[in-house]
Amino acid sequence: MGQNPDDMFGDENYPAYTIGQAAEMLGATQDFLRRLDEAKLINPHRSGGGHRRYSRYQLRLAARAREMVDQGTALEAACRIIILEDQLEEALRQNKKQ
Repeated sequence: MGQNPDDMFGDENYPAYTIGQAAEMLGATQDFLRRLDEAKLINPHRSGGGHRRYSRYQLRLAARAREMVDQGTALEAACRIIILEDQLEEALRQNKKQ
């Protein structure tokens, strides 16, 4: 049985957005989102038909990448920085739990 819609859309990792919706929300192109996938910043869920689906968490990372690229940072460098920031944040969260 599927998830309750309130649970799905309250979950920041639920792949709720199509590539078109994600691009529109970010003010970016679909190609930009594909490039983030290629750079391994985000790994969108694939629907049964193979279409990319994005979560709110992934859109936050993509928005940060777009901001950095707009400020002149190379895409690959922006992705690496964001990945490292995300890893640091997770490590700090884990340390707080201990």
